Amino acid sequence: MAYKDAAVLITGGSKGVGLSIAKVFARETNRPIILMARNKEDLNKAKELCLKGGATSVHTIAADITDEKQLQDSGISDHEIGILVNNAGHFLYKRTQDTTTEEFRSQLEVNTIGAFNVTQAVLPSLYKLDRGLIVNISSMGALKGLEGSGAYSASKHALLGYTRSLHKELMKSNIAVSAINLGQTDSTSWDGVDIDPQKLIDPDDVGRLILSVSQLSKRSVVEEIILMPQGGEVPPM
Repeated sequence: MAYKDAAVLITGGSKGVGLSIAKVFARETNRPIILMARNKEDLNKAKELCLKGGATSVHTIAADITDEKQLQDSGISDHEIGILVNNAGHFLYKRTQDTTTEEFRSQLEVNTIGAFNVTQAVLPSLYKLDRGLIVNISSMGALKGLEGSGAYSASKHALLGYTRSLHKELMKSNIAVSAINLGQTDSTSWDGVDIDPQKLIDPDDVGRLILSVSQLSKRSVVEEIILMPQGGEVPPM
């Protein structure tokens, strides 16, 4: 199978930014879409939305990305995957000094190790194609410390370091690696936080950006890109 016909796999694809990305690919491409998340019911709802939005083929994989055994048993290797979007993550809005060791470890496991696990599982498929693309959804918190969410920032620093290293390792291959450092984006991450969603990044713009990156020729790669709200950081951040 050629890259242009291969599936796009989106982790955390059942809601929020991940679902927005999936809906853009459903609307704008004929690629098979694979949605990965933990909750089967949410995945089924997201699948229906993508099919209604124009997708020709949608598969779902219910698995915990921090669990290697679940990933091995998920059937992920049965799919021809050309684009991997490591979007799944968890945002802890809590001062570092108030964060427990368990909470800090959870941020690293979901936001960093989860992306590593899924990438390891998908790389064999990417190597088979004439081209492959890995997009890791990072954060502005990877570029600076965040006063109100230090554990999250640390996990995104680690994710960006991993992404940069993987890019270096794969430069001579057919696989491009990109990081998108997102500013505050309208998503479920902000549930319970007093913030104006209309001042945040439109999640559809994230999908449109990834779609554009996926359509570049294999002679080019977007190594890193920053996407911010037009008005800058939004309080309370």
